[in-house]
Amino acid sequence: MKFIIMSISLLFAVSMYADAKRGEAVYKANCAQCHSIHMTGGLGRDFNLVSYTRTKQQIMEYAEDPSSHYREFGYNANAMPTLPLTGDEIEDVADFISSLQPFKKWMAKKKSSK
Repeated sequence: MKFIIMSISLLFAVSMYADAKRGEAVYKANCAQCHSIHMTGGLGRDFNLVSYTRTKQQIMEYAEDPSSHYREFGYNANAMPTLPLTGDEIEDVADFISSLQPFKKWMAKKKSSK
């Protein structure tokens, strides 16, 4: 039983890594022209910052239709084009972006006011 659980866990971990690896390829082909991942600048927001402040679901929704979601992300205008990506590619790149920052803003415990 222990072997089965460990095997399933390993398969899950490998599939998560594979999605992020495929997402890195999607990033390099479609996103790197505007978004950096090393705080080196660019037209778009650095993906380390996106990873820290956004959930995977939010990233996917924005990538699918940026012109409909830019206001909820706090932008006054939309400069991001709608890219010709499949649903799987959008999910893979969202996995990659999410993997950049292990700590998330929403994970921080709120201090209680006393």
